[in-house]
Amino acid sequence: MSDNGCGAPVGGVALADVNAGDQAVIQGVVTRDGRPLSGAYARLLNASGDFVGEVATGEEGTFRFFAADGDWTVRVLASQGFTAQYEVKAETGRIVDLAVQA
Repeated sequence: MSDNGCGAPVGGVALADVNAGDQAVIQGVVTRDGRPLSGAYARLLNASGDFVGEVATGEEGTFRFFAADGDWTVRVLASQGFTAQYEVKAETGRIVDLAVQA
C-alpha cells in the first residue's frame, strides 16, 4: 500500500474474505464502464454528518468499513467529478454491500 497524499491508503480489500460474525460491515465496489475503479475514495460519515474515516479503492475497486450499529452515510468520490452518497443502516452480524457506478 502506498500513501496517495490525502492520508487514505490505496489498496482496497477482497470482499469475499469477510464474515460479519459479531461486527457490522459496510462494503462495496466502485466501477466505471463495467470495470473496477482504482483510486476512488469512500468516506464514512456518522448520523450527524461528521467525518469518521476514509479509504481509497485499489485495483479491485473495493472498500470496507467496520462500523457500530446505527445509521451511516457513505460518500464516494472519484475522478471526473463523480460524487455519490448512500444512506445505510449497519447492524451487528450483517454486511451492507454497495455497488457504485461511477
